[in-house]
Amino acid sequence: MKNLDLFSLGGLNDTRTSAPLAEKMRPQNLSEYIGQPHLLGEGCLLRRAIEEDNLFSMIFWGPPGSGKTTLARVLASETQSKFISFSAVLSGVKEIRAVIDEARELWETKKKKMVLFVDEIHRFNKAQQDAFLPHVESGLITLIGATTENPSFEIIAPLLSRTRVLVLEPFSEEELVNIVEHALKDKQKGLGQFCIQMDHDTILYIVRLADGDARSALNNLEAIASMVQSLPVEKRVVSLALAQEALLKKALLYDKDGEEHYNLISAFHKSLRGSDPDAALYWLGRMLVAGEDPLYIARRMMRFASEDVGNADPQALIICVAAEQAFHFIGLPEGELALAQAAVYLACAPKSNALYSGFGSVKETINKTGYLPVPLHIRNAPTKLMKELDYGKDYKYAHDYADAYVPQEYLPEKLQGQVFYKPQGSGYEKTIKERIAAWQQTKKKVKDEQ
Repeated sequence: MKNLDLFSLGGLNDTRTSAPLAEKMRPQNLSEYIGQPHLLGEGCLLRRAIEEDNLFSMIFWGPPGSGKTTLARVLASETQSKFISFSAVLSGVKEIRAVIDEARELWETKKKKMVLFVDEIHRFNKAQQDAFLPHVESGLITLIGATTENPSFEIIAPLLSRTRVLVLEPFSEEELVNIVEHALKDKQKGLGQFCIQMDHDTILYIVRLADGDARSALNNLEAIASMVQSLPVEKRVVSLALAQEALLKKALLYDKDGEEHYNLISAFHKSLRGSDPDAALYWLGRMLVAGEDPLYIARRMMRFASEDVGNADPQALIICVAAEQAFHFIGLPEGELALAQAAVYLACAPKSNALYSGFGSVKETINKTGYLPVPLHIRNAPTKLMKELDYGKDYKYAHDYADAYVPQEYLPEKLQGQVFYKPQGSGYEKTIKERIAAWQQTKKKVKDEQ
């Protein structure tokens, strides 16, 4: 377990000249912190908690580089609390108990509070998360967990109920520009002593490549600065061309969460949707050469098979699942051909977004109407009481009728007549459309006869 006392951290950073620039530039107090105005702006939740010295336990949920660790340290500093940090990857229940003992002694002897910061808290299992519960509830520790995963799925319900989930947003372009410019000028912790010249377009390129990640922006800045800082002062100029040459290959090969990652997958998806197998193969190749996770590509193709092909060609989803299984079985590089086969199949398949649109309409309707009751005639009736309450009464068993179809209502009464799925008549959806039309005719005929 790694213990960090925030109040000695600043001095520690000053002497650690080998520390990465992103570590050196961590803000030490609220006045230095940039970003998260929805939490730290005047009158906002965290700002009030700091001003009133009433810090609460919380979970920071946000993407990498959004300032979760830094903000936790700043909160501890502003509330004069001791800051203890450890990673869920390296620590367990034993370390948690040691920290709790330290927190108890700290309060009993010095009346000083402890902020316990747990990075990647989603990696703790249930027993480890349970260990926090009584101490968070009693207020012995102020727990700040950090996660990039959805807390609803990764944090146990009892711990969620004792904390507040605060969403940290990626840094805006303007905020990252300020962070980079400050690092360039700061002579104590940053690169100011090197007098590096960099115009706004170059800074903007670094910022946009980072895609909201402050750590990535500062790492890229440091990489570029290292190329010129040993030159004579008058030659320490970083042009846009130099920055592009230095960072583009790195971004393509290693930065799977950066801008180029999203550009490539977007180009691939749109090529599939546009029925261009040549472009689809090209962008697939670009992603694989850049080091993209092949299984990520397989997952995206499965999504495409349902979203953009749908029931126009039900075989598309089967092809994609088979490609993913084939890649698992064969591995690199031969398994890439299975992905290529699936990509070409998707590009050449008939297209329909009827399934995607229909399910979207369903979710929108549920949000508007809430949880409508299931009609009595299609409810399950396993007990005598349920039968007496008319559960399942008058239900018509489809297989007792011609072509296994009989008109009856299945939607809640408030939604009867609502159409969500509207097949477009492309590929196999033409057959589905004709079948639904025939059912509707039968239903209309029955109604007319009643």
